[in-house]
Amino acid sequence: MNYKNILIVKLSAIGDVIHALPVAHALKQRYPEARITWVVEKPAYELLTNNPDIDEIIVFDKPKFKSIAGVLTNGYQLTKQLKAHHFDVAIDLQGLLKSAAISYLSGAPQRFVYCNAREGSHLVGERVCGEHQNGHVVDRYLDVAAHLDCTVGKVVFPLHITEQESRTAEAIAKQAGLQLTNPYVVLAPGTNWASKCWPTTHFAKLADKLYDANVIPVLIGGPNDQRLAQEIIANTQVPPIDLTGKTSMKQLAYMIKGAQAFVGGDTGPMHLAVAVGTKVVTMFGPTDPKRNGPYGQHTVLLAPVPCQGCWQHNCPKKMDCLATIGVDEVYKSIALR
Repeated sequence: MNYKNILIVKLSAIGDVIHALPVAHALKQRYPEARITWVVEKPAYELLTNNPDIDEIIVFDKPKFKSIAGVLTNGYQLTKQLKAHHFDVAIDLQGLLKSAAISYLSGAPQRFVYCNAREGSHLVGERVCGEHQNGHVVDRYLDVAAHLDCTVGKVVFPLHITEQESRTAEAIAKQAGLQLTNPYVVLAPGTNWASKCWPTTHFAKLADKLYDANVIPVLIGGPNDQRLAQEIIANTQVPPIDLTGKTSMKQLAYMIKGAQAFVGGDTGPMHLAVAVGTKVVTMFGPTDPKRNGPYGQHTVLLAPVPCQGCWQHNCPKKMDCLATIGVDEVYKSIALR
């Protein structure tokens, strides 16, 4: 079938939206004349802007749909907006009730959802279970693209950073004391689970070792990570450059792209580092790197505990499993050049 109007539904989170980017690229390669529209929530919107593989972005403003009144008030307008596109096919890569509703309301005669869909979303779209249904989530999503006759060769993460975004990133870095032409390593201490965070004292020791090797440690993250950054700074001999909460997502991508390496846990910026081609050294404890780890050839250090991969937000054993991954092991894995 020659699709003319394609809808991708992938709402959040940062890492998950990055995982889905190769689907848009594969679809545009196979159907270059097709108009590709992506529905996304506000926090991940910026990742999709100025993208040659995405023709239109529709923002799903989740807070407006949290009440029955909100659904009734805003649902009609969203449905009207979606149906005006006359989509041939809707691809639900979120696989949840809310994304299934969007897929259904689009009016697309064909609707697909990836294999691991939940919350009854497979009742709205045809479940696609390809050869990677138990593999990395990037490959699971690409199975859906393959089902639509796309040839998936080299996996491409289309992420377009404009010249203005690059210049602004350079200015922000310079104001913080960092010349991006100097060697630096990006450190990301924050994650969305307490159990996925490497200890701040470990990050502090790593920062000191980097400075000893004439490499600048640079702390990055969102506003919620500023407490962790301050803890690291308080425990270092020489304070690292602190860019926590000071950049947009694209500005951060530009800074990560110029780094010798990215060091952090299972978090969105880790997947951003993969997308821009920067070496990743990551520490995993409660989550599964085979599904959620950095895609491609990167270094994953596993906590040496029998309960690794428990998927617990907070350890019921009151154990900090990532603390068992030593600073020297991480430092050696960076393999400074």
